[in-house]
Amino acid sequence: MSEQQIKITLAQLNPTVGDVTANTAKARTARERAKADGADLVVLSELFIAGYPPEDLVLKPAFQSACRLAIEELARETADGGPAMLIGTPWVEDGKLYNACALLDEGRIAALRFKANLPNYGVFDEKRLFARGPASGPITVRGVRIGVPICEDIWLEESEEYENVVECLAETGAEILIVPNGSPYARDKTDLRLSIVVARVTESGLPLIYLNEIGGQDELVFDGASFALNADLSLAAQLPAFEENITTLSWRKTPDGWRCNGPIVELVEGDKADYAACVLGLRDYVRKNGFPGVLLGISGGIDSALCAAIAVDALGTQMVRGVMLPFRYTAQVSLDDAAKLAAALGIRYEVLPIADAVNGFEKILAPAFAGLERDITEENLQARARGTLLMAISNKTGAMVVTTGNKSEMSVGYATLYGDMNGGFNPIKDIYKTEVFRLSSLRNSWKPDGALGPSGEVIPINIITRPPSAELRENQTDQDSLPPYDVLDAILERLVEREEPLATIIAAGFDRDVVTRVDRLLYIAEYKRRQAAPGVKVTAKNFGRDRRYPITNRFRDPGKVWPAPDEQLVTRTSRASAEAFEG
Repeated sequence: MSEQQIKITLAQLNPTVGDVTANTAKARTARERAKADGADLVVLSELFIAGYPPEDLVLKPAFQSACRLAIEELARETADGGPAMLIGTPWVEDGKLYNACALLDEGRIAALRFKANLPNYGVFDEKRLFARGPASGPITVRGVRIGVPICEDIWLEESEEYENVVECLAETGAEILIVPNGSPYARDKTDLRLSIVVARVTESGLPLIYLNEIGGQDELVFDGASFALNADLSLAAQLPAFEENITTLSWRKTPDGWRCNGPIVELVEGDKADYAACVLGLRDYVRKNGFPGVLLGISGGIDSALCAAIAVDALGTQMVRGVMLPFRYTAQVSLDDAAKLAAALGIRYEVLPIADAVNGFEKILAPAFAGLERDITEENLQARARGTLLMAISNKTGAMVVTTGNKSEMSVGYATLYGDMNGGFNPIKDIYKTEVFRLSSLRNSWKPDGALGPSGEVIPINIITRPPSAELRENQTDQDSLPPYDVLDAILERLVEREEPLATIIAAGFDRDVVTRVDRLLYIAEYKRRQAAPGVKVTAKNFGRDRRYPITNRFRDPGKVWPAPDEQLVTRTSRASAEAFEG
């Protein structure tokens, strides 16, 4: 290293939670690449050796020991004179478990830094897992003082609960900030990350490297999109999203501090980013859990068509199997469109009529249903027959059933438990119906880099333009039971993502009766959602990880304008008592 330069390799990689051996091998490969590039330091993401987020697995003593042994092994390997390594790991010290970053250099663990600000909102639950670390000073790598705030350490301003870690690092002589992250994808997250980093660079006057992992972990998808800013807020480097990448950045010392002019890759954004997230989430769920392939019901409708396209893009044609399960209400156009979809995608496809199964169920149930009118129960028998058959094929072949319900349906319970909700994973669980239409049209004109499916029109236009229907009775359409999807989704977005009061939604111009009905359906479908397959998180508030409502819940918003709090009822004595109690 020249006196005025330091080379830092960013290893934006895809770890697997719990696979310490494979994660160690990835770290070793990244270091070899960094060594070949003449780097001084290689950086890996938050809790890389464990995989992120490890959830309660990280509380298991055997797992903690496995992670520590791996770090010690990697540390010994740095005695070869090659680059130092900064790597995330769980770390037990003095009986406390920390979310840590270890600096490995010259054959030893040269320094440890512990995460100070532990997130406990949305998908994060770190306060019950880790002890809070102290705000520490910089570490020294080849004579350069590097500050290592870990993920949330740059996201929150100083308060009674949170420390301003960046301010502490700047005051204690840091020259460059390197932030290892496990920051999951959500729509428009790129702009939010940039605004946070801009704030930290502005207040500290220091350049900052933001290194994020990529990959799918259950419902979460990590999009990478690592980047660096110079101290003057110019973009020093931008790595791609949704793919592994190892890039070495050359930083040089100038009279104004350290500066880099690295590669800048254009990021996919908007609907393209959502689609790429769905592909990566499904791919990693299948591969990391060892499924030999997937199968799904192909109905001729748009939800299953989009899921089939995502599955082929994620896994390739040979790992995807489509099954059409028609009954007497299945229109010929649905059969034709399903066959065209399968042919366009190049997947294995078969037709298994379900009349014998449904009629058999009805015959068995006839004595139990004697004297009762036909209703939705008989309709649901069709969905449950289909679900049973798909699960039987899964059971026989080992292939995972892909569930195909969208977020609009999951919100209002327009789905059948133990029927079309059967399956192991749902790539569009967090995609509203109106977005399903958009993504389907998008896929016909574009596919993500690395997608394994064919280019061009893979979803027949007729599937996109036909009125959607569950086809459980004659001439049925979804709009027989639901408001138009553009109205429904607009109301749901306000109820779910924004948590708006009904009065606010009604005041925005939505019909009171429709809003009240949608709100009621949202509440009563909670028990179904608790039993739904996991699925990719795309929005700011998905079901399961983010929005966790009680199933048993008698509260309903009456849709009135609530009065302002009566501050006169809160006496100084009651406030003082509360403060004393909290203290």
